[in-house]
Amino acid sequence: MAEGESSVGEVRIKPDRLHAFTMAICRADGSTDEEARLVADHLVLANLFGHDSHGVGMIPHYIQNTATGACVRNHHAKISRDNGAVIVIDGGAGYGQVVAKEAMDIGIERASKHGVCVVGLTNSHHIGRIGHWGEQCARAGMVSTHWVNVHGHKSLVAPFGGAEPRFTTNPYCTAVPRKGKEPIVLDFATSQVAMGKVRVANNKKVQMEDGLLIDAKGHPTTDPGVMYNAPYGAILPFGLHKGGGLAVICDLLAGALTGGRTHSPRTIKKDSTDIINNMLSIIIDPRSMGGTEVFEDEVETFITWVKSARPQPGVDEVLAPGEPERMRRADREKNGVPIDGTTWQQLLDVARKVRLNDTEIPQMAAA
Repeated sequence: MAEGESSVGEVRIKPDRLHAFTMAICRADGSTDEEARLVADHLVLANLFGHDSHGVGMIPHYIQNTATGACVRNHHAKISRDNGAVIVIDGGAGYGQVVAKEAMDIGIERASKHGVCVVGLTNSHHIGRIGHWGEQCARAGMVSTHWVNVHGHKSLVAPFGGAEPRFTTNPYCTAVPRKGKEPIVLDFATSQVAMGKVRVANNKKVQMEDGLLIDAKGHPTTDPGVMYNAPYGAILPFGLHKGGGLAVICDLLAGALTGGRTHSPRTIKKDSTDIINNMLSIIIDPRSMGGTEVFEDEVETFITWVKSARPQPGVDEVLAPGEPERMRRADREKNGVPIDGTTWQQLLDVARKVRLNDTEIPQMAAA
């Protein structure tokens, strides 16, 4: 078997069928049609963009959490503090795909009124790919930046120089709209790799690249199993002290500043499957600063200049943040979404768990 090749095989599913299958699972679990659609929209788009770590493979975890109450079906965002341009929104452990959208809707409306809105979203179940929320703001013509932390489950990521984990993957995102074009979207975990990518590698039974993981003794390893089997290892922060420092800032801004709580022994639940996100978002209307016309002209001038750089040997073109995802989307819309055999079996299992019958499943999930 070639290096990096999965031993469990894969299936390719047409995006519309994958979307219908995901919606059907959520509806059968008790979500409204609208909630099921928002969850499916978010997860399938993550798969289309190539971020399988945040795609439909999350559904078994979500359904596990709705059964225990760690994720509350059909719950909506509620403003808990309102200072006009500064608001805090309580997610109530509702589906993040619902409450984060609603939080951004409110933030966009306030930014249109005040020029800027600072939104603290607290106590939300997993909000998924953070770029999704930056893109929502960009579609409204807003610049936005987002800091996120996670608590409820065990630590995953070691601080710089640490041999054991102390926080989670703490993502950061900024999205910048472009007139008549797709936005610039910078979206990344502050760890070397998202935990979901470790899950995908573990499901595929493949080794990971060097420099991503350490084992329980703090030694480098390529085995994703160290994150699933005791004694547990840790993911490393990206960029040495820089990524490790940014991860700390994400926890402090998203967890402490919003009142949503940081990742610490006070919030860690032993053997818990909880995925609680807090997010600090700053949403800015360009009209309130340098003006829309100047902003749009400068964005295009700068991005054109950046992309005009001569590519390095072996590189086809210089890409702006967000372009690789859109290229993967075009390929997957044409050729289907690849899902490893282990993840696919988990989806079939959870479909039966929520009592989708054996006639409905193959009709909706046919490759």
